[in-house]
Amino acid sequence: MQLSKKMRLDEAKRYVADKLGVSVMDLCDSTVMRRLREDLDIGVITAVAGAAKGLEAKARIADLLGVRINCVERLKSKMGL
Repeated sequence: MQLSKKMRLDEAKRYVADKLGVSVMDLCDSTVMRRLREDLDIGVITAVAGAAKGLEAKARIADLLGVRINCVERLKSKMGL
């Protein structure tokens, strides 16, 4: 968010927290974020069978936050999406 939307750190944290429906403090809570990542299927730090990984997780994050991620865009263009 800092790079793609030129936001300051506090503003970027608020933006992401609002998009995820959590508080800014929850972004730092590993337990809350793991549950949220599992619920939204946007990938977790340690792999879980059947959960999104790699580019799939990045694509879900890009859609959820409304941002453009270059590797996701390249994959979509190669796939003709």
